[in-house]
Amino acid sequence: MQRWALLLSAHQYEIRYRKSDQHQNADGLSRLPLPTKHSEHTQAEIFYFKEVTATPVSSAHVRRHTRTDPVLSEVMDIVTRGRGGEVTLKLKPYMVRRNELSVQSGCLLWGYRVIIPPPLREKLLADLHIGHCGVVRMKEIARSYFWWPGLDAAIEEKAASCSDCQKLRNQPQLAPLHPWDWPEEPWQRVHIDFAGPLENHMFLVAVDAHSKWPEVAIMKNTSSEKTIEELRSMFSRYGLPQQLVSDNGPQLVSEEFETFMVENGIQHIKSAPYHPATNGLAERFVQTMKHALKSSSSSQSLNRRLNAFLLSYRNTPHATTKVSRASAMFKRQLRNRFDLLRPQNTKDTVRLQQKAQMDRRAKAKFRRFDTGDKVLARNYTSGLKWKPATVVAKTGPVSYTVETNDHLIWKRHVDQLLDSTASRDDTRHVPPTVPELELCQEPPSSTEEPQKQSENIDSVPDLLFSTDSLGLGPRIHVNCGSTQITTEVTKLPFCPTPFRSILRRLDMPWMLSCRRLELGVNAHCH
Repeated sequence: MQRWALLLSAHQYEIRYRKSDQHQNADGLSRLPLPTKHSEHTQAEIFYFKEVTATPVSSAHVRRHTRTDPVLSEVMDIVTRGRGGEVTLKLKPYMVRRNELSVQSGCLLWGYRVIIPPPLREKLLADLHIGHCGVVRMKEIARSYFWWPGLDAAIEEKAASCSDCQKLRNQPQLAPLHPWDWPEEPWQRVHIDFAGPLENHMFLVAVDAHSKWPEVAIMKNTSSEKTIEELRSMFSRYGLPQQLVSDNGPQLVSEEFETFMVENGIQHIKSAPYHPATNGLAERFVQTMKHALKSSSSSQSLNRRLNAFLLSYRNTPHATTKVSRASAMFKRQLRNRFDLLRPQNTKDTVRLQQKAQMDRRAKAKFRRFDTGDKVLARNYTSGLKWKPATVVAKTGPVSYTVETNDHLIWKRHVDQLLDSTASRDDTRHVPPTVPELELCQEPPSSTEEPQKQSENIDSVPDLLFSTDSLGLGPRIHVNCGSTQITTEVTKLPFCPTPFRSILRRLDMPWMLSCRRLELGVNAHCH
């Protein structure tokens, strides 16, 4: 038939239907067909697939679900018929907008925004977040098309519950500054770090936490053996420290270096990886030293320029203590060429250590995790920025040990952890500790002899402000005769007499004034 159709396609013809009995010229072969034998076939299973595409929400869907929703149908009845009655709690969000509600084609509108029935809300939220564009953009799009009570909160919850967005989000808000405890004596805690390469040399930097006294050793090899050798040289001059703070450099975490620490009874404190702020004392000095060496004349040797910088730096008063590093370390200034021009003076005031840094983070909130908490840990290897993990242990006030789902053990700072519950507020507020003060002895009477008053002045109590990295917060210790006051505060206001501000906040009827500064602040009661 196909062959005939091709042959006849070149002609114009008309096809008419005739019954078989009207065919006079039919050939015999067409009337005598051969008998056909049908073979038996097994029944084949046929699978029917039905493809269901996700259709977008249309006005027809909104109209159909609005009629079946009891709350929206009642609102439509009030809008169309003007019927008033008792306003229930469910109707209240709509009734406060009653003058702006309207009905169009069976859909309830607030202004130009369609009010979505509850069955369609989750679908629209998924469509809003399909581009992972963030909370702000999702709200801007939603406010142009639709509304329902609690829409903003639903958008925020939808964005916060997206695991893909959480794993790629930015760093969390920095935690409040947790300053180190100020050592009572020099060379109790030493911060070390490596600087360089600078002019084809590496520098081993050590800074005393009490006096801020720096030590710098020029090194061509930064292996553990050479590092230990330079530290032994420093320890031979100033003694063994109680604590040594460093980063996680390979030469500082080797077995040889750890053995050296244990043999000398030194506690080795390592900062969290990729968090240099923990070892900020050494890091800041490295920056200052590099700037000074790069700015100095290259015609002089590196040793000469370094020694000139160290002499000037060690004699410079510290911005926090107002005392030079040499005075805090050795109770005297290092003699230089300016001694003939300016006599040595004892400083009378002191600023609280790291006051400026604490003020910058004063409004930050504490975030605290417990053992077993599910968190997202910052990933510094290839892959996603955040990895799910479980808190294994709390190694410090702001340091944690976590275990990832890949059974990797990481040490992370609190700034490098996120709450995996993905709540809108990732922080848990810890209320500040209320200072508790114990009154000093009665102030001396004004009728005492000048000599006795002078003796009282010489035996004034010591007020020391310390920033404890392992405690709950800064501490103030005041010795008034046989009475000792210990208080913990979260922040002290900046003023020449910081302890007086605490007493004023506590409405104390007496005041303390600063008398004299050596390495701390000495105060006496009035």
